[in-house]
This record gives sequence, C-alpha cells and structure tokens, in this order.
Amino acid sequence: MRVIAGEFRSRRLCRPPPGVRPTSDRVREALFDSLGAVDGAKALDLYAGTGSLGIEALSRGAIAAVFVDTSRRSVGVLQQNLSSLDLSERTRVMVLDARAALRRLEEEGERFDLVFLDPPYGSVETGAVTTALAETPVLAPGGQVVVESATRETVAWDSGLDLRFERCYGETRITRFEKS
Repeated sequence: MRVIAGEFRSRRLCRPPPGVRPTSDRVREALFDSLGAVDGAKALDLYAGTGSLGIEALSRGAIAAVFVDTSRRSVGVLQQNLSSLDLSERTRVMVLDARAALRRLEEEGERFDLVFLDPPYGSVETGAVTTALAETPVLAPGGQVVVESATRETVAWDSGLDLRFERCYGETRITRFEKS
C-alpha cells in the first residue's frame, strides 16, 4: 500500500492487521479522480483501518482529518502511518464506533467537507450512518460522502444526500453523495 498522489506520493503505508480490507491503490486513485480537488477540505475517515483514505486526502491538500475506528489493532497501524508521515498536528484519532463518533463530533461543533465511509463489506450500519450524516450538521452543506462497499451490495442513503457518482471496480463499489 502506498499514497497515490500529492505531498506524500509513493510513500509506503504499514500493512493492515489481519482481517482488515484496505482500499486498493487502483480504487483509491479512481475515487480521488472522481472527487477532484480536495484543497482546504476537512476530512472524516469512518471505519478508518490503516487510514489510507484520510491520508490520501491530506496528501492531496485537505487541511485536517479525523480518523475513527473501533479496532485497537487498526488504530495502532493508523497511528504508525500518521507518525511516519509527521501528520499528528493535522489529525485526530477516535477509538469509537461511527455513530458514537458522529454524536461526539456534533456536540463539539465539528464540520466536515469530505467523509469516507468504508465499513466491513456486508455491514448493516451504512444506511444508518448515511442518514445520520444527512441529518446532522457534521457534514457541511455541499459536503461529499464517499461510500465503499461490495459490488453485490446496494447502498442505502437518506434523501438529504444527492447521488453524484457510482462505479464498480472489480469487487468494490464506490458511491459518492453530496449533502443538499
């Protein structure tokens, strides 16, 4: 695994712990090509794993990122990646489930322009988390939500999010929404 483009281009990231499915380089490249410029964005990486999506956003110009995961092993790898790239000043790591993290971030008045949602394939939480993002001010107006899922899955979303992009890359589906 490596960073695809930007400030940290070609830098290697630590391998994920067993059982964690990282976003492939090919899918990450296609995802960011679909997003366009992320300069100045504030990113939220839910189900962060190794942090490859949030780190890619930071490498491409995002000003800050919050990473959320429940697995202490994944968080350990994530923190190694952030440390090796000297990103501790621009990042925050939360060891919480996605919905609890959204509630806390809302209480703290946080707002994000870009949210990555990459739960384990087959997760039943995707619909609830996209609904929470549509209903709370954590996702800024015009903010983007990128959902990574298995090709065979249908991504449910709230009507407060407009579908902007959907493509399949092998076994992976990328769906991008924008908050109306």
